[in-house]
Amino acid sequence: MTMPPSLALRLDVRRDVPPSPEGAYVVYWMFAARRTRHNFALQRAIAWARRLGKPLVVVESLRPDYPWASDRFHRFMLQGMRDQAARFATTPIRYVPLVEPRPGAYRGWQADLARQACVWVTDDSPAFIIPDWLALGMQDTACRFEAVDSCGILPVRAAETVFSTAHAFRRHLHRHLIEHLAHLGVPDPLADVTDLPPWPSGGMDFFLARWPEASPALLDLEPSAFAALGVPVLPGRGLVEGGERAGLARVDHFLAHKLGRYAEDRNEPALDAGSGLSPYFHFGQVAPHELVRRILETSAWSPASVDPRAGGKRDGWWGLPAPAESFLDELVTWREVGFNAARWLPGYDRYETLPAWSRETLDLHRADPRPHLYDLEAFREARTHDPLWNAAQRQLVREGRIHNYLRMLWGKKILEWSATPEEALATMIELNNGYALDGRDPASISGIFWCLGRYDRPWGPVRPVFGTVRYMTSDSTAKKFNVKPYLVQYATF
Repeated sequence: MTMPPSLALRLDVRRDVPPSPEGAYVVYWMFAARRTRHNFALQRAIAWARRLGKPLVVVESLRPDYPWASDRFHRFMLQGMRDQAARFATTPIRYVPLVEPRPGAYRGWQADLARQACVWVTDDSPAFIIPDWLALGMQDTACRFEAVDSCGILPVRAAETVFSTAHAFRRHLHRHLIEHLAHLGVPDPLADVTDLPPWPSGGMDFFLARWPEASPALLDLEPSAFAALGVPVLPGRGLVEGGERAGLARVDHFLAHKLGRYAEDRNEPALDAGSGLSPYFHFGQVAPHELVRRILETSAWSPASVDPRAGGKRDGWWGLPAPAESFLDELVTWREVGFNAARWLPGYDRYETLPAWSRETLDLHRADPRPHLYDLEAFREARTHDPLWNAAQRQLVREGRIHNYLRMLWGKKILEWSATPEEALATMIELNNGYALDGRDPASISGIFWCLGRYDRPWGPVRPVFGTVRYMTSDSTAKKFNVKPYLVQYATF
């Protein structure tokens, strides 16, 4: 099947053999782009099913043994699976939610399903453990195997170099992004699938007899069903609801009520002007393409709006109002530079991959006295001397998120109050990945590493502990922004 060059960059044919003529169906294994809208892999799988005249089965899998697994993350994904089940039920496509009750319980399901598959399509992403699981899944199949990138506006393979600063990445975007904006994918691939062959009655019996799909009770999060999964339980309240429906409702609310004041209000903790969409992006339940398309359509944007002289500036390139420019820089530049590192920088989540200048300056100040020293558990329990830092940590534990600006301060203070920069990084990763709904994501990881100098430059004057790494204080934050309501809201867990 021919594809425009922009879309071809999203396709990685891992096993380039013709579709099996004896195959009974096309498989889409969904485990990174957990959505039905703006999903290039789903779009590709539907195209194969249509071309071959075969039914399509979509299998969305969930294991209990991923790093930092907890009821918080499981719940978010199960809420998404509930939405998927409802959407696919109105189509000829067979949707199978596979939820392992214990580690290894469903080992072998891919090999079993692949025996009668014409083509196997799946998601491609450099994030977290996805590359490892994708490689393991490929070992269990012998048919044509394609991985499709739905991560960002710029295909991850479109820039085969590591960018050391956001400015450098932004310059690359300004040179190459327009061609990809013309191919944001089909907004709703399920809108017209009535021509696909329907599944025969009992067509999945051979498979479901060995690998039972998730029960409606589990997808509805009934406690008796959910408790049996055996994942750790985290404290928390005020957690956002997961799933494509909740994510799209949040998109609607942000565009209608928050985008217009995003540029001036996004750093104010009391105003909470952010989109709140990072968890939905992380779990693949909402596509960044959805927001970009809707913002551009609402603004009657065209490529002629672009200012070719922008050359890496934060705003002015898109030719859009300031709030939209500010938001799109966060959504595209700062989110996707993390995916660039995950794909092209080996060990992108290890201390050794910090830029040389930041490692050198932190090493020079390794022996500096720390004003305060805390271990992981003191940080976890918000037992520091700093009320603002403690409030941010309580928000993380309670709600699985931290206000965007305070998240930077949170990381900077962990660096200042840890015995070594390596220990600080380990603490940030453990707390962020263990509690944040958008933890473990390349964008989240790049935010942590920014606190230690990645994507930044040396700043003077030289300071104890930090050297020339950018410095932040709670006092200066309290002078810039109204933090009193935030302190009251998160005074306790």
